[in-house]
Order: sequence, then C-alpha cells, then structure tokens
Amino acid sequence: MDSSVIHSLIAQGLPDAQVEVRGEDGVHFEARVVSAAFEGKLPLARHRMVYATLGDLMGGAIHALSVRALTPAEAAARP
Repeated sequence: MDSSVIHSLIAQGLPDAQVEVRGEDGVHFEARVVSAAFEGKLPLARHRMVYATLGDLMGGAIHALSVRALTPAEAAARP
C-alpha cells in the first residue's frame, strides 16, 4: 500500500479536508486529517469517518492507521 493512495481516498471521502499521510513501511500509516465535518463529534466518531473513506482496505492492505482527526480550530491551536 502506498500513502498517496490513502491520502487520495481520504480526500475523496472528506472533500473539505486537509490530509497528510505518512507510512514508510507500506503497512503502518499515520494520518492527520483536518475537517470542519468533525465539529461537534467525539474522537471515535471522527476516526470512524476517516476509516469509512478507506472501506475494505482497513484491516487488509492497511494493517494499521493512526489518525489525528482535528477541526480547523483545533489544528490552528496545535500545529
């Protein structure tokens, strides 16, 4: 799996999001996703929104994905 594919899928599923994805080993990835769609949602709901953009790849081609899901205000407060 390539981090650019994950980036593309998240960006398609959350069109307003700013997305950064890293994962040098092709199996373990880190994503920082900033979206207004996360406003008023608990962290678990935010993570589920991100995971939903990846569908069946989660647990398959993507073995592990660490997610930082932030609102624009949260992202501005902690870069």
